[in-house]
Amino acid sequence: MLFGKRINKYYLKYAPMLLLGIVALVVVDYLQLIVPELYRTVVNGLNDGTITEASGQVAAFDMDYLLDKVCLPFIGIIVSIVCGRFAWRMCFFGAGIKVEADIRGEMFDRCKDLSQQFYQLNKVGNLMSLFTNDLDTVQNCFSSGILMFCDALFLGILALMKMLNMNIVLALLSMIPMAILLAVGLIIGKYMTLKWERRQEAFSKLSDFSQESFAGIAVIKAFVKEGKELAAFKKLNKLNEDTNVEYTKLSVTLNIFVTLLVESVVCVILGYGGYLVYRGVFNAGQLVEFIGYFTSIVWPVMAISELINMHSQGKASLNRITDLLEAPIEVKDSDRVYDMDTIRGDIEFRHLTFRYPDGEYDVLQDVSFKISAGENVGLIGRTGSGKTTVVDLLLRTYNVPDGTIFLDGRDINTIPIKTTRKFCAYVPQDNFLFSDTIENNIEFASDDGGLNEAVNAAKYAAVDDNISEFSHGYDTVLGERGVTVSGGQKQRISIARALMKNASILILDDSVSAVDVKTEKQILKNLRERRRGKTTILIAHRVTTIESMDKIIFIDDGKMLAVGTHEELYKSCPEYKLTVDLQRLEDENGGAQNA
Repeated sequence: MLFGKRINKYYLKYAPMLLLGIVALVVVDYLQLIVPELYRTVVNGLNDGTITEASGQVAAFDMDYLLDKVCLPFIGIIVSIVCGRFAWRMCFFGAGIKVEADIRGEMFDRCKDLSQQFYQLNKVGNLMSLFTNDLDTVQNCFSSGILMFCDALFLGILALMKMLNMNIVLALLSMIPMAILLAVGLIIGKYMTLKWERRQEAFSKLSDFSQESFAGIAVIKAFVKEGKELAAFKKLNKLNEDTNVEYTKLSVTLNIFVTLLVESVVCVILGYGGYLVYRGVFNAGQLVEFIGYFTSIVWPVMAISELINMHSQGKASLNRITDLLEAPIEVKDSDRVYDMDTIRGDIEFRHLTFRYPDGEYDVLQDVSFKISAGENVGLIGRTGSGKTTVVDLLLRTYNVPDGTIFLDGRDINTIPIKTTRKFCAYVPQDNFLFSDTIENNIEFASDDGGLNEAVNAAKYAAVDDNISEFSHGYDTVLGERGVTVSGGQKQRISIARALMKNASILILDDSVSAVDVKTEKQILKNLRERRRGKTTILIAHRVTTIESMDKIIFIDDGKMLAVGTHEELYKSCPEYKLTVDLQRLEDENGGAQNA
């Protein structure tokens, strides 16, 4: 059986189902122990030609007696055992499947609340291993573990009582090796737990590497690194193989040890039992009956061995799952939040200084600016200057210092995180598309949208013409992460998805970098038309992308250097003027070379 803070509650939750399974199991175990008595009857009847019944009467052992007293009861026992085994399988394994589904739901619910930092430290392959391999191990340990524990307990005790009732000395001699097995099994089990944890870790590393290799296969081929990746895969695969071999060695050793002890007990029973028959203490039928009881107790002993093996696996997997379920939720609502019916789009940063949780320096330093509702604002700066961090904090991806960010005049920490995100639409730098139809990707942001709204959003994002050229149009199924469309098409589909939300605040993080100048201008024009009266923030590296914005915020090296229109910044901010001049020079040189 498997115990732990995260699993104990399910024993109570599914107690009725488990108790019904235990009742069915006890009935089956009891019926199994009637069979050796029938063996004794047949052997003694064949030897003596008569049968002494429990009442003391002697009856002739003939075909009528065999059919009435042996065959018919035996058939009834077999049918009852089959029905009982079906019942406890449905109860135990049904409960196990329900527990697996419940834990999977807990895990997914926890994952959705974990911070960005957690996913930076934990790779997708490792998380998928938890949701598949580890969870399956826990489910198997829960259902089969209860079965094996209860079966070993009840069948073992009942069979042992029968054996002790027949001959105490022979029964005790039979149990000595069993006690040795239990002690050795417990010791080996501790080492098996450690080996299983290492096995799961090795499997996770292999899964991580495989997932990343498949996702980046185009890059691998482009740089002709297939051989390097294969060598790295073989190394991880060998590590996975070695950890599996180490665990299997312990498992096989335990099984061999169990087999040897069981066979040694059989030798003891045959030796001492034969001596008892020779002395007349036993008859042949009683010896066969005793062996039948011991045969019944062999399964509980083997079950103990398997239970030790299974428990070591389940404990290791449950520890890994528990680490996920108990991972701290670093970004969450404070105790002083109260909801807002709507957010207009007024944004204010007041002397914000921010450092990432594991960072060594401040990525933003004393940043202050205001954005009025309905303004179109450009955010520009060199790579790594802190532009995306501003967005991450606005979307509450990380914890925000009190009194530094305000929405509609309210401290953002007093607004529920879900409310903040509800009134914001976001197009990230790394555009993510689901492996689904284009229509469903666009409609993802809206709960009540339809095809007409999706088409309209696509038109504003200047991607409708491209979609219409596909053979299946909006029903075209995209490959994983949208690999079947170009970078520019991915950006525009992502923009269309954000427009479907019709949020008070729209944030585009370098979201038109992969489109041509003409398309870029068309998208920006459409955004102004579509989002009149709503706040739009456009992050860009190119000045030409944002020069027509109502306001431009210029950030460099984590510091806000200037805020104003393009003309104002060009006149008043030397750093901005230098950036503009350099980009113009690059454009002129590029144009001359192309000519």
